Amino acid sequence: MTIRLESVSLEDAQRVIAAAQAKAEEIGSPSNIAVVDAGANLVSHIRMDNAWVGSVDISINKAFTARAFDIATKELAENAQPGEQFYGIQNSNHGRVMVFAGGIPLRRDGLAVGGEGEVVLGGAGDRVLGAEVLRGLDHPARHRV
Repeated sequence: MTIRLESVSLEDAQRVIAAAQAKAEEIGSPSNIAVVDAGANLVSHIRMDNAWVGSVDISINKAFTARAFDIATKELAENAQPGEQFYGIQNSNHGRVMVFAGGIPLRRDGLAVGGEGEVVLGGAGDRVLGAEVLRGLDHPARHRV
């Protein structure tokens, strides 16, 4: 039996990134923004001028985490505290799991199709760009892998 998996396309990823970038520019926060596909593989990434170089991997790994566990990284972080069910999860997957705000799963028709991660200068906007990201995926081109 063959399983067909719906995923974000490069066009989808560029639209998501453009929406997040526009919001980051509006709030004056240079950002790293990444999108992964349904397999949690990087599709696209940008580092805006003056965004932290050290946050490139973090944004990519936030997107990976959001897709790998199909949960916003902020929510995962709440369950990764001492005494909670996912305590220590950040040590799995060769240290790629991010347990702080800034990563969201991307869904189409209720199915996970990718993930988005961002790091906003100073961290203030990590929770602000999400709504813009989802608006960027509103009219996605269908892509099957």
